[in-house]
Amino acid sequence: QVQLVESGGGLVQAGGSLRLSCAASGRTFSRYNMGWFRQAPGKEREFVAGISWRGGSTYSADSVKGRFTISRDSAKNTVYLQMNSLKLEDTAVYYCAADESYRVVVSSRASEYDYWGQGTQVTVSS
Repeated sequence: QVQLVESGGGLVQAGGSLRLSCAASGRTFSRYNMGWFRQAPGKEREFVAGISWRGGSTYSADSVKGRFTISRDSAKNTVYLQMNSLKLEDTAVYYCAADESYRVVVSSRASEYDYWGQGTQVTVSS
């Protein structure tokens, strides 16, 4: 069992930056692929970025490439999402998720993640 707790969300002006953190409990955290997803009002949950369990491979949605960076610190059982050059359309609730299936390739499908955090709100204002 893994518990995930996100933090770092808030209100920021367009063009600004935020860093989200996801603290995980559980001895096997270091063996999970991790992902960040987001969900805006009235929209489906969408993949933002993912990182392999070893941290050697990262993947990002086209909409955030070049602006968002995912990383992990296995010693701290924490995954981060550094968000730069934020846009109005980045406004959403951001969730971190853990995939315990030992996939070789990090999945972008929400249905393939087994554990989810409660989410943290990110609001970008003009």
